[in-house]
Amino acid sequence: PRVCVVGSGPAGFYTAQHILKHHGGAQVDIFEKLPVPFGLVRFGVAPDHPEVKNVINAFTQTARSERCAYYGNVSVGRDVTVAELRQAYHAVVLSYGAEDNRVLGIPGENLSGVYSARAFVGWYNGLPENRDLKPDLSCETALILGHGNVALDIARILLSPLHLLRKTDITDGSLAALACSKVKRVWLVGRRGPLQVAFTIKELREMINLPGARPVLNTADFTGLENAIKDAPRPRKRLTELMIKTALEKPGVKPTEAQAAAPREWGLKFQRSPQEVLPTADGRRARGIRLALTRLEGSGDSAKAIPTGDVEEVECGLVLSSIGYRSLPLDPAVPFDTQHGVIPNSSGRVEGVPGLYCSGWVKRGPTGVIITTMNDSFDTAHSVLEDLQGGVLDMSTSREGFGAVESILRSRGVRPVSFSDWEKIDAAEVARGKAAGKPREKIVDPQEMLRLIGH
Repeated sequence: PRVCVVGSGPAGFYTAQHILKHHGGAQVDIFEKLPVPFGLVRFGVAPDHPEVKNVINAFTQTARSERCAYYGNVSVGRDVTVAELRQAYHAVVLSYGAEDNRVLGIPGENLSGVYSARAFVGWYNGLPENRDLKPDLSCETALILGHGNVALDIARILLSPLHLLRKTDITDGSLAALACSKVKRVWLVGRRGPLQVAFTIKELREMINLPGARPVLNTADFTGLENAIKDAPRPRKRLTELMIKTALEKPGVKPTEAQAAAPREWGLKFQRSPQEVLPTADGRRARGIRLALTRLEGSGDSAKAIPTGDVEEVECGLVLSSIGYRSLPLDPAVPFDTQHGVIPNSSGRVEGVPGLYCSGWVKRGPTGVIITTMNDSFDTAHSVLEDLQGGVLDMSTSREGFGAVESILRSRGVRPVSFSDWEKIDAAEVARGKAAGKPREKIVDPQEMLRLIGH
């Protein structure tokens, strides 16, 4: 069987890995829009979390298998259609992730100084499409809308001492911009309360222990929460206890002298929903944000935030919206649920299109960490293997696989990048990084990547 996987992030690689492991004859081809592989492991994981990127070693083993091939620099839906892939392969798995962000839908959202978390993370992580973002970091106060791990990542990058960032694979350009940054206060704002935050304890603890930055939590937000979490699941309980402990510590009792005198600070604001980004006098830039105060109806994860009618204005010259990523339809031939931003499917089988599958964020929505995506991808791979064994996929016709796709791409002037091409780019990045004392210096311009491999 010839199987094709669209997207080379964790979802794509884990799907490929599982199929290769459990079917001794399957050939898997992985297509990727960019010249370089690994998706959000490369472009989403924070630069100061190198241990999370270790999965790249396993993905590299998969890509080097003689039954697996990688074709970068191929944009499915533009360079080759899904229908053409379905002609060439017995099974096609869409694992292309979420390449857009949810919008706030409020006035002032398009002012200068307002950025999506996705673009900001892409900028400091070297995602080619965000390399020219040039965020304005000349204000003292930044405000992040969202209480997830991505929001904490951004706050940490904005407030981290430069000597820590210099040892990471953060891009050269963003390091230079952060070196000139005036930001010294970051507010993280959520519509709901402390019991509904989506970040995890590891990320919160890292933020609390960040050198040179002190947490500012309002005691009133945490009063009486000890009782509310008595029967909460353990992770939620521990996370809330850590917030309570941090909020209730009296200045001068516990924090080190250095922290009490910390030049930078960050804090959590709860039960506030963005109403409008307020413009400067010339109407061009963000100078603050108006937040609607909310009250909670219901409890736990299902609690809803209802506006109370009261509002509050917060001064900030930088607004980052971290309210979630969003998948986009890839090709008119593929069913797509625009409301939920997913491909309608059952265990990864795309509804109404036999032989077409999906895995990862485009399958279940943009939530969860790499391990969630791994299990989800194994689930889809299992469906593919089941359909191969159960005769659902017509194996009687031989499919040409990449042979057929190659002639289509050639006729359209598209030259794919192989995995050994990527390894040359990788080596160049590592060498450039070494010279600067970093694990790597990412190349952010796809044209430069292609020149490097003689394309």
